[in-house]
Amino acid sequence: MHNTSSTSSIPKHMKGVLLTGHGGPEMLQYKEDIPVPSPKAYEVLIRVKAAGVNNTDINTRTAWYSKSDGSDTDASWSGSALTFPFIQGADVCGEIVALGSEVTNKRIGERVLIEPCLQHVNGEKLETPWYFGSECNGGFAEYTVVDARHAVCINSELSDLELATFPCSYSTAENMLTRTQLAANERVLITGASGGVGSAAIQLAKARGAYVIAVTSPAKKEQLLALGADEVIHRDADLTATLGANSVDVVIDLVAGPTWPKLLDVLKCHGRYAVSGAIAGPIVELDVRTLYLKDLSFYGCTILEPEVFQKLINCIEQKKIAPILAQSFPLNEIGQAQQAFLEKNHVGKIVLSCTE
Repeated sequence: MHNTSSTSSIPKHMKGVLLTGHGGPEMLQYKEDIPVPSPKAYEVLIRVKAAGVNNTDINTRTAWYSKSDGSDTDASWSGSALTFPFIQGADVCGEIVALGSEVTNKRIGERVLIEPCLQHVNGEKLETPWYFGSECNGGFAEYTVVDARHAVCINSELSDLELATFPCSYSTAENMLTRTQLAANERVLITGASGGVGSAAIQLAKARGAYVIAVTSPAKKEQLLALGADEVIHRDADLTATLGANSVDVVIDLVAGPTWPKLLDVLKCHGRYAVSGAIAGPIVELDVRTLYLKDLSFYGCTILEPEVFQKLINCIEQKKIAPILAQSFPLNEIGQAQQAFLEKNHVGKIVLSCTE
């Protein structure tokens, strides 16, 4: 391992939050004696400055991903088994402070964002990608390790807290827009538009020159208009009655739930539907005739296309998108941060500060 110029600057133990099992916030244990990880040959050690709170963290803790009996056998993001305890946290901004033996010394001191969808671990390509902070330890701690190719250098004047708003939400949103090939002047409908991914999708869709229709609660209308939405629709509204059938080119869905068929009603022939969340419920009713008679295309979006994360970094550096930092908490108040997240009174991201 290549260390920083002062090996003693990296402690042997660190503060962090361990997820000890499935359940409520009581399963999150803040500890001050967690061993600092050492980077393997193709990895880097990152001093974590800030880490965002995500649905994925909470879904993993509550075993929401499990399709069976809530056991550990399929309760991770990728459907593989979880081994407790481990450290969650996928949205990370930090600094590279030590290197594996096969990583160039030039990377010491780089400010980085971690690409959360891991396709490589210690130089080896994975058959099934991992999610940072799910299948491996993540960023809810003072230090973390990751394959060097997933620690992407960023040059920005934004704060650590602001940069930590980007990795998961914005890469997920950009991936959905990339998969559906949203083009300028097309009409895109975004559900759950006030959340991290939804608010990111508004900005990224506007950057592509699209006409954006955002679905949210009335209290958040003005904030979403300020972000660039062209129209804001009440989440309880009848979409077909409000917009008209066959009226949008692309749907970016983060909600699913019982009103899901309306999303297909408003899609034009050859419309494209992308989904990466189901906060209103994962089980929906599909009339297959709608799918084939309208020649619709469906995209399930989790694994990032290879170009997506670097495109996101470029957008940040070129100031084409702006961070939406709703609130921040110290790392030891992760329970309060997740509670604030679940109350859904915010627009944008809630972030944990991981350094004192």
